[in-house]
Amino acid sequence: MKQKTEQEAYLTLAALCAQAEHCQWEMQEKMRRWELSDESQARVMQRLIKERFVDDERYARAFVKDKVRYNKWGRRKVEQALWMKHIDDDIRSRVLDEVDDEEYLSILRPLLKQKRKSVKGANDYEVNQKLARFAIGRGFTYDLIRQCMDVEDDLCIEDEG
Repeated sequence: MKQKTEQEAYLTLAALCAQAEHCQWEMQEKMRRWELSDESQARVMQRLIKERFVDDERYARAFVKDKVRYNKWGRRKVEQALWMKHIDDDIRSRVLDEVDDEEYLSILRPLLKQKRKSVKGANDYEVNQKLARFAIGRGFTYDLIRQCMDVEDDLCIEDEG
């Protein structure tokens, strides 16, 4: 990859951040690939943060909103993805706490209802185990999964019929 000057790196990253949210770690990774010196990376990063092109908390909010609403991910999967992006623990937990369980439930119920149509099992227990594994893979917590699968729940995913 072509080596960039400090000014070229700043302009490229600023243009990138103007188009979409990016976190500090992503920007640093790009600069590392461009073989920028550590001092130059620090100066570019400082300038991007100062001029509000990069803001990890703003990035985390947008990321959580997108992954929960559009990708239908649960809290654990979103949390892990943010961890992989090197978002600070305090930012991660603060932003994830803003999403209440009702929002996760409103996503999980239709997901499980749809999945139930295609899951085969010898009995209800086996079907429920497969559904639970599916939901855990999507990052939902076990307590939310149990709430959705609980027979007493009015909005249960049982077949309507």
